[in-house]
Amino acid sequence: MPGRARRARRPAGRAERGGPRARAAGAVGAFLDAVLPAEVRADSDLDGTPARVAEAWLEDLVDGYRQDPAALLAGAMPARGRDLVAVTGIDYHSMCPHHLLPSRGVAHVAYLPGGRVIGFGQLARLVDCYAHRLVLQEDLARQVAEALVLHLGARGAACVLDAEQSCLTVRGERRRGARAHAQCFLGELADDARLQARFRSLVEGGARRRGASPRPTGAAAGSRSRSGSRSGSRS
Repeated sequence: MPGRARRARRPAGRAERGGPRARAAGAVGAFLDAVLPAEVRADSDLDGTPARVAEAWLEDLVDGYRQDPAALLAGAMPARGRDLVAVTGIDYHSMCPHHLLPSRGVAHVAYLPGGRVIGFGQLARLVDCYAHRLVLQEDLARQVAEALVLHLGARGAACVLDAEQSCLTVRGERRRGARAHAQCFLGELADDARLQARFRSLVEGGARRRGASPRPTGAAAGSRSRSGSRSGSRS
């Protein structure tokens, strides 16, 4: 019995000594073993699948865990301007922590400078920093806005998200074409309705120029200013 116990533990030990990619590939292989019929799993087309899936997850889907939002915003430049700064139509993808299914959408980000500004590209990278993790859409909107207030010193910040959630479209309710909306407004952008209206007009104008139907981002969408809300339901 002791000998058998030691032999049973050795494969786990080797996996633990491997790098993240090797451990992830081993886990994907075990998952495929569990969910596929044996004759399908034996297909040569699946020989490299565990390694490819591991690479996709580590390099594209959850690489945000290797990014530090404070470091992304550390290159801010002093600026006297205090008026609204916004970037709309930032495409992003993310993974839902409930079913490990993807979402794709657009993010619209704005802030009121508190003495410093950042490059527009850094706003897109900030979205990816949080989106490329296991994150709910509501939390993603809040995290982006909070980072701008906390790490940039913005007087106010906002993030509005419009996405297709695979959890809603390919499983559960299977409502093809449903869109989920979440938003967060902080600081002066939460308190000033006129600033909110300016930001929403930029979002809607950008949607029209891209040829998309403007999505509701205000009270008509049933949204809240502090914590994000959604259309559709989770299950």
